[in-house]
Amino acid sequence: MSAVDIQPRPQAWHARTKEETCAALATGLDGLGHDEAGRRLGTHGPNQLPATARTHPVLRFLAQFNNALIYFLLSAALAAMLLGHVIDGVVIVIVVVVNAVVGFIQEGKAERALDAIRDMIAPHTVVVREGERHTVDAREIVPGDVVVLEAGDKVPADIRLIRARGLTADEAILTGESVPAEKREETVPADTALGDRLPILHSGTLITTGQGHGVVVATGSRTEIGRISNLIGNVQTLTTPLLRQINEFGRFFTWFAIGTAAILFVFAVMVRHYDWLDALMVVVALAVGVVPEGLPAVITITLAIGVRRMATRNAVVRRLPAVETLGATSVICSDKTGTLTKNEMTVRHVVTAGGVTELAGAGYAPEGKLAAPDGGAARPDPVRDALIRAALLCNDARLIERDGQWAVLGDPMEGALVTLAAKAGLHPETEREIWGRLDEIPFDAQHRFMATLHDDPDGTRRIFVKGAPERVLAMCTNQAGEDAPGAIDSVYWRQRIDAAAAEGERVLGFAVGTAGRDVERLTFAMVETSLTFLGVAGFIDPPREEAIAAVAECRSAGIAVKMITGDHNGTAVAIARKLAIADDPKALEGSALDAMTDDDLRRIVEEVSVFARATPEHKLRIVRALQANGHIVAMTGDGVNDAPAVKQADVGVAMGRKGTEAAKEAAQMVLLDDNFASIVAAVHEGRTVYDNIRKVIGWTLPTNGGEVLCVIFAILLGLTLPMTPVQILWINMILTVTLGLVLAFEPSEPGVMRRPPRRRDAPILSRFLVWRIAFVSLIFMLGVFGIFEYALHRGYAEDGARTMVVNMLVVMEIFYLFNVRYLHRTSFSLIGAMGTPAVLAAIAVVVAAQLLFTFAPFMHALFGSAPVALTDGLLILAIGLVTMVVLELEKTFMRKVSPAMSWNA
Repeated sequence: MSAVDIQPRPQAWHARTKEETCAALATGLDGLGHDEAGRRLGTHGPNQLPATARTHPVLRFLAQFNNALIYFLLSAALAAMLLGHVIDGVVIVIVVVVNAVVGFIQEGKAERALDAIRDMIAPHTVVVREGERHTVDAREIVPGDVVVLEAGDKVPADIRLIRARGLTADEAILTGESVPAEKREETVPADTALGDRLPILHSGTLITTGQGHGVVVATGSRTEIGRISNLIGNVQTLTTPLLRQINEFGRFFTWFAIGTAAILFVFAVMVRHYDWLDALMVVVALAVGVVPEGLPAVITITLAIGVRRMATRNAVVRRLPAVETLGATSVICSDKTGTLTKNEMTVRHVVTAGGVTELAGAGYAPEGKLAAPDGGAARPDPVRDALIRAALLCNDARLIERDGQWAVLGDPMEGALVTLAAKAGLHPETEREIWGRLDEIPFDAQHRFMATLHDDPDGTRRIFVKGAPERVLAMCTNQAGEDAPGAIDSVYWRQRIDAAAAEGERVLGFAVGTAGRDVERLTFAMVETSLTFLGVAGFIDPPREEAIAAVAECRSAGIAVKMITGDHNGTAVAIARKLAIADDPKALEGSALDAMTDDDLRRIVEEVSVFARATPEHKLRIVRALQANGHIVAMTGDGVNDAPAVKQADVGVAMGRKGTEAAKEAAQMVLLDDNFASIVAAVHEGRTVYDNIRKVIGWTLPTNGGEVLCVIFAILLGLTLPMTPVQILWINMILTVTLGLVLAFEPSEPGVMRRPPRRRDAPILSRFLVWRIAFVSLIFMLGVFGIFEYALHRGYAEDGARTMVVNMLVVMEIFYLFNVRYLHRTSFSLIGAMGTPAVLAAIAVVVAAQLLFTFAPFMHALFGSAPVALTDGLLILAIGLVTMVVLELEKTFMRKVSPAMSWNA
């Protein structure tokens, strides 16, 4: 195609005929050439709207200071400097800045982790270039491209239709109309309102029914939606119910800490006669110690790490709350084809009134022969030959060979039918050229068939139909025989269909009809009756090996698997048995489900493992029934009609390969490989993320609590403070940037998928965690005062005693970290002792920092520390080990004696 300039301003393409549109854009039915498409992409740019402006990094850094605690600390630092305590003031400022830097870096990492998955879920679309169909990134389409769309697709750009069959589009995002708009090829006046522009499909809208081809007339910001809106459906921002809960807790705790600090300040000055500046520094240290200001940031990075890990296992999370919810999933409702099975369809049997023909070979390679059931050569059967030709012509798929591997462009079952035709000796492209297609009724889940109209080489016109065998049989008045059509033998066909289904085969029925020479368009009335039934074909789609293992993992994890499929009952049950979804899978057909009330369904849904002949409406009812029973439900979906059930589920899962854009829009997670095992892998990661969040909380709050108790008891009892305010600030600073982060990177604990799902209402702060906060805080306080008194007794000055206290706290927190790393088993193991690279690196940094704190003269000047003897250092290590032993015994005791108070609660 030649170069063409396209004006950026909107044009009335709806008022131009399709011929005028193609001429204006220098394109045609065969689309653009690849070189011309590349040139136009360079001229017009990617088909995307400008990215939303992000907060400047400087402003994002300054936002780290925007909370009440930071203002409180900075005010205290300023007061200290003005009153001559310059070192104390500088230390406070350093702590504040370090915390801000850590928060800034963590936030940036979390955003980058989510940004990295945007490309993975970018929409794709089918275009015609140089006469062939290609699937391309929607951002690469250009004005003049010919785009092919069908039900469930998201319109990638503004498109002028050149061919439409039963096409409707949901334009609610532009017009607000809740009813889908009908789309046709005919022109309308230039001044027609937006919602009435029949031949135009607008970017961002969804195709609800039918098929269509059209020419791209505007891309990116030049589209209608580009003028009034931003792109929809991007990955959402870093906010989840858990994070909101933690942030609210943090805000409440900050003000509580400031209020408590104020009371203690008054008490220290009025009752204990502290110098008011010394008292101010003490309560500042108290406030810093008690408030877990870094907790939301660490939880955010934990969630982001989980998103990144899931993406490496082919599960792309679109909405962060799904990460939290996945770990609690108790039921997975899955489609069968391509998710639990390989989606490599092969026709195994062709059945006509004259008998059964078997086919050899597997996959899409056109290799194999037709054979009789006994293994001999297949006998001649003209009805079988007519069925195979109908299967090839009523079909949109193509076979392609790449590097010796055969693949399908289009639906897998249609691809298997093309392979069948090739095995029968037909040349697919030649046959399609001879039998030119004039029109079609595309397949839809509601009417469950596809029909095409063709020119017959003998001068007549033929209608070919394929679809669900029961549906196609209902459209026929007779069946084909070797000599002449005869009456339909319903019993024979039911036996054949059931026999194929019992072997796990999926079955399609085929029919043929005639039409007058003047017929140009197919209507439903033309195909609903008076057809001749040709027979059925049975397809095998074996279970994925990894899906069998994943189902077993689900069962050990207490997660029920429900197969919901449109297939025949026998097919679904046969596959369910091979997958071992249940010991004895019980099935329920959609027709039986229709007769049930919601209460009846709630009672029976727990027992049923297979829902056959299910419609999208059934899926929605099944999800609601399971949720009403208290389950957290993950639901897969791929079609436009699945969107309500996917959206209703706690975790909606869309198929990345075969899924429509409508399903992806409704989903919280997209599977890049359409594999059930990827759902289970995501649940595994979700449980790990939730465990790690609990570990972060379980480590942070008790360690802060120990510091706070030391200060409070010292003031209340009139004791010498075992740590100075700047030393408390040092402890918080050095631990926040090291040990406070490493738990976010913890791998899964052994047995994570051998535990039952957590309850829907399980609180983050379980009873055990509340107990653990109090218990560990008490142990830390006893350790601090014990080592302080020991040091004084040994003859250390206050500086030396306080140095031992700081080292004691740091060592106890290191050992406590090893205890917290395993919630559900003992930490006394080789793996537990080795730690992860992140843990070991953090400990190395902390040890180096503490050596500087203890022995470097400049640190003595800054923090009032002093050298400590080697024997006392070894004593501190021994006390840390004893602390871990005590906590391990407590963990074991609580798990065995009081399971309701364990980490699992």
